Amino acid sequence: MRKEIAAVVFFLKTLIKKREKLDSHKIELFVERLAVALQEKFRGHWYPDNPSRGQAFRCIRVNRFQRQDPELLRACQESGVHYNDLGLPRELTLWVDPGEVCCRYGEQNPCFSVASFSSDDEDKDVTKKVTSALERVTSDYHSGSSSDEESTFASPLTIPYSRRTHQAMNPAAPTWHPKKKMVPGKGHILPRPQYGFRPRGRVPHTLRHNVWIPPGYGGGPAYWDNNQNMAHCYS
Repeated sequence: MRKEIAAVVFFLKTLIKKREKLDSHKIELFVERLAVALQEKFRGHWYPDNPSRGQAFRCIRVNRFQRQDPELLRACQESGVHYNDLGLPRELTLWVDPGEVCCRYGEQNPCFSVASFSSDDEDKDVTKKVTSALERVTSDYHSGSSSDEESTFASPLTIPYSRRTHQAMNPAAPTWHPKKKMVPGKGHILPRPQYGFRPRGRVPHTLRHNVWIPPGYGGGPAYWDNNQNMAHCYS
């Protein structure tokens, strides 16, 4: 569970940093509280043998009907951050399942894989890899975009391999370009999920259950700021 939560937190942190509305201290407090909130929410609703079970419950969603996601709002309240200062898209969905985290910008756009993990990932390398991957995926992101703005697909991205670790970004993961049309024939478009569920993309991994206590703030270098080992592979 902790790897998937780390992927979500890294992803959101990248978007928030690009808005430049919050200083680094506030961002660190926010992501720390968000990690705790997500772990508490997912506890008892995490099924490695059946990843799609509880998918709608674990979903993080912001749209015109739900302007503020409860867990994001809780993290804001506990860290003293104004919700609007996060600068997140007006329509954003994140599915957090055992073995994979997926995202969708806008309600009408295809979803894409943020990060996927195998059951034997080495914990110490996961945060570095996810951070690097998310920096590439969101490099051209601009917030405030709605579902009438479509995305174009980025070039494939792979992450360095360690001895036993395997984690790679989906080659179809899009870079966000507001007001641009999707390039025909680029990437694999998944059907639009309904009611908080996302389409099945691949055979789920069988993962071990880990109990994770997020590190305390201020105990050394910022836990969420490790941006090493970035590797871009362009087609």
